[in-house]
Amino acid sequence: MSDPKNPFEAMLAQAQEMAKALNPALEDVSAKGFEALWPTMPKEAMEMMFGKSANPDGLDAKTRLLLTLAGLTCQGAQAETALRQTVRHAVEAGAKKQEIVETIGQMSAFAGIPAMTKALETAQEVLDAQGDDES
Repeated sequence: MSDPKNPFEAMLAQAQEMAKALNPALEDVSAKGFEALWPTMPKEAMEMMFGKSANPDGLDAKTRLLLTLAGLTCQGAQAETALRQTVRHAVEAGAKKQEIVETIGQMSAFAGIPAMTKALETAQEVLDAQGDDES
């Protein structure tokens, strides 16, 4: 089995063993591939759901997504899929590369350098995949 101090890791290992027993071809399947199946929401939909529709004087979708990115970084950048999707949606909502980098960089004071570095690397992968050439 795995380390009893990490029940989530044990659960994932058990699920992987079960999938392998059911179908050996599933051994190499990774959950990371599923994030590509989730489309990027259009900016208008994000504004409707997360923006100013409920509170006209509130935060816009871009600001909310940058705050979400900050929170994910402060959690140690462990939720890579959520981090990737948040970066992707932040760009769609109008966030510039510099704003994303500064948001993550500022979290080094709260989350530490390792979490910031991991979040920056993950964000850079997303930005590179989108062909973002903005400085």
